[in-house]
Amino acid sequence: MPAHYGGLGPGGRMLRRDLSAEEMQAFEPDNKVGILATLDEGDLPHLSLITTLRAKGPRQLMWGQFCEGASKANVERRPKTAFCVMTLDRRIWRGRARWTDKQGHGEDYERFNQAPMFRYNAYFGIHTAHHMELESLTGPESINLAGLGAGLLLSAAIKRFTPSASGEAVMNSWTRRFLSRPDTLTFLSWVEADGYPTILPLVPTTAVDSRRLLIAPWVYRAEFQRLEAGKALCVFGLNLAMESVCVRGIFRGFSKKRFGCGLLDLDWAYNSMPPKQGRIYPPQALE
Repeated sequence: MPAHYGGLGPGGRMLRRDLSAEEMQAFEPDNKVGILATLDEGDLPHLSLITTLRAKGPRQLMWGQFCEGASKANVERRPKTAFCVMTLDRRIWRGRARWTDKQGHGEDYERFNQAPMFRYNAYFGIHTAHHMELESLTGPESINLAGLGAGLLLSAAIKRFTPSASGEAVMNSWTRRFLSRPDTLTFLSWVEADGYPTILPLVPTTAVDSRRLLIAPWVYRAEFQRLEAGKALCVFGLNLAMESVCVRGIFRGFSKKRFGCGLLDLDWAYNSMPPKQGRIYPPQALE
């Protein structure tokens, strides 16, 4: 049994290890947001959209793979993950899981491909079913709309007083606008001391320039206290049109001069949208 099981989790909530029958049903629909945090080759956090994430049993999760991306390679080499599920009725679950195996056939493979989204799709289907052992879980929690709105307004106001960074652009103009828009759902991740990533959902961000993001900690204040300056921090943006982008950099800490907002200096950007996921910055040579 993991050492963290039975203790206090995010926001002081009790950690548990079992999904109820009602929660397993809530994870079923494909029209939900499922986010998976993995560790890349440098043990740095990476975030991906996995809408097929669902329960196989009270202590087991599974998800289907239909395209290639960094997260699929990450879990096979470094199986410690974190996940976040947000349903259409605005309930959020978060937890940790350990990747165990993948299968290109069998009951779960068939189950994914019988879902309406993939059964009648002429272009792609699920080719691999992945399984994970549930380590710990909290939720459901509700979206803090007041804190989210306050953070969006504050970070937009603080932006004009925040100095720009010099150097080569990490984000293009589309990415800067995208991560600053109020209708973009933004998720943050960093790696905890025990080697597991963590996820904070719906954290307001605003682009200062092509290399810097402002982060407003008005939601999940207690959890942000664990985030130290100098940590690698990953930010994943997603909208309802399924447009998304993933960026990462070094967190520079929260500052009273910025009314409590944090500053992230970016050094990496990743296109997470099919059909061709891959690193955008630093640029890769054509082969």
